[in-house]
Amino acid sequence: MVFIKEIVPKPALSFVANSIYKENYHTMPMKNLIHEKEDELLISYSWKDKSWHSLQITAESKAQTMEANSEFEFITEHYWGFTKNENKTSEYEVCHPKWKYYLIKDYKLDIHFGNIYGKDFESLDSQEPVSVMLAEGSEIEVRTKKYLI
Repeated sequence: MVFIKEIVPKPALSFVANSIYKENYHTMPMKNLIHEKEDELLISYSWKDKSWHSLQITAESKAQTMEANSEFEFITEHYWGFTKNENKTSEYEVCHPKWKYYLIKDYKLDIHFGNIYGKDFESLDSQEPVSVMLAEGSEIEVRTKKYLI
């Protein structure tokens, strides 16, 4: 998995990720909504560069256990991160328990990919996603990095 840009709401997160781990984090105003009613969850995340972008998911409210060899496991079960700075590559371990997921009922994207990620990603504005997932997530622990040659 490759992250092109990670958007976070607090400058301190960007500072630590960019300076220590040489990541590509950007601080932008963000807001979210988590609403549970009966058997559904409504989750909405929004962030702003020059205009607001958002994604909204309606999902079943009961979390599911991750299935072995599933697409969800393939996407979420990564415990090593790698970054490159000049001629050095560093490796760091990311620790967290296996995450649960929610079955998606519907979604809506209002994202201008070219504005957020650059001209090379404009074509995504007119495409539907291949998959949409909602994970429960957890706290993580990033362990000491080491340099690889």
